[in-house]
Amino acid sequence: MRTYATAQLIGDRSHQCDATAVSTAPSGARAYVLLDGIGSNDDVRDWTRAAARRLARAAARRGDAEAGLRAVYDAYAANPDRQGPWARMPEACAVVAVTAPGKPLTVAWCGDARAYLLVRGNLHRLTDDHNLRRVFRGNRNIITSCLGNAETDDEVKNRYGHPAIESVTRYPEDCRLLLASDGAYEPLEDSGRNLADYLIGDPRETARDFVQAAIDHAGPHIDNATVLIADLRPTS
Repeated sequence: MRTYATAQLIGDRSHQCDATAVSTAPSGARAYVLLDGIGSNDDVRDWTRAAARRLARAAARRGDAEAGLRAVYDAYAANPDRQGPWARMPEACAVVAVTAPGKPLTVAWCGDARAYLLVRGNLHRLTDDHNLRRVFRGNRNIITSCLGNAETDDEVKNRYGHPAIESVTRYPEDCRLLLASDGAYEPLEDSGRNLADYLIGDPRETARDFVQAAIDHAGPHIDNATVLIADLRPTS
């Protein structure tokens, strides 16, 4: 039985620039990835889809979310076309979660795509947004770190007080993982909804209902809404 599902709706954007990917390595490690592309055009859409697959493979192969995200982040950052203040290349907020036999759950991110765990009915947010709302109580739509950025951990930390990439480790019981773009979680949070109420049931139906609820509760400008839901169990 399939234990994970994804769903997305385009909202009123011209392109669907969110992307998800799942990859399982021969070791049994599995990576779940969600990217939220910055902008709305063909180049951003295509790059974000390819980057999601690349990140999922890298994280599964390494059996660790942070190691995978750092490898892909550094590879993009090394591109000369991404250097300097006038660089204009596709970028995306990214979150990745990795399960591996005998190891804890690892989660890493850059940007404001989020990861949550639903444990015994209680929802726990694992990530802390990389945006100006976190740093200066400013505009949540201004991102302070993302995949495709060329700045180092120290450069981002000196400017915003957090590194380019952050990570957490958890030792979960049976639980449900939620990865969500801001277009999925923000409308529900803004309207006072409890996200846990939208995470009950079959993963496929739950994912579809979650993004539809996000679109239904969005304001006049409806963003791409994407979620990935996975049921996790401890492995020996």
